[in-house]
Amino acid sequence: MSNSTRRVAVTGAFGALGAAVVQLALKSGAVVAAIDYAPADSARDHENLHQFGGVDLSSPEQAGKVFLDASEAMGGLDSLINIAGGFTWETFSGSDIGSWDKMYNINVRTAVISTQSALPFLSKGLHSSVVNISANSALKSEMGVAAYTASKAAVAKLTESLADEYKGQIRFNAVLPSIVDTPVNRADMPDADFSAWVSPDELAKVILFLTSPNSSAVTGALIPVVGRV
Repeated sequence: MSNSTRRVAVTGAFGALGAAVVQLALKSGAVVAAIDYAPADSARDHENLHQFGGVDLSSPEQAGKVFLDASEAMGGLDSLINIAGGFTWETFSGSDIGSWDKMYNINVRTAVISTQSALPFLSKGLHSSVVNISANSALKSEMGVAAYTASKAAVAKLTESLADEYKGQIRFNAVLPSIVDTPVNRADMPDADFSAWVSPDELAKVILFLTSPNSSAVTGALIPVVGRV
């Protein structure tokens, strides 16, 4: 299966990383369903792009509808890339349980519900894949990211479990980035060396490799993408 025939759904598609993945996928010739809570924007229109804005992926009803609509628009689905998520920094002593709920809901719940909603439409076999976004801090955490890291560790273990459950049918892998060079991260860490960070384009290339036929033997992998950090 060539890149030009692939049908890819991307959640969190209008953010910095999501937009990079969508653009690289379109450049490779794929047909893309871009799904996000943010509104769609006609400025992003492309003949192979189907935009679905205003979707709450923590809602099984909304997620079920959007993946049905996306599958109908593209004539099926070959890959799902779960990028929807978020980050928070706060010390444990100053944290509120609401932060833990928020990190679970936007990082784990959205990945679970999106995957459940996409599964009925995913083609089966070694060229069918799901890629999740975990975090390098899931391997070695640090102060201030307990809630975030716990949610991203859950995403990593979800990936491993589903890779085993769907072995030979659908491949499940996750990338574990360090700091991604986004406008938000630059604003939060203005004195950092941005050149050491992972660019969205660099991470997008790894993600799309995991959806490609070239990675047909890869499943259950947790791949650190740490740039020069």
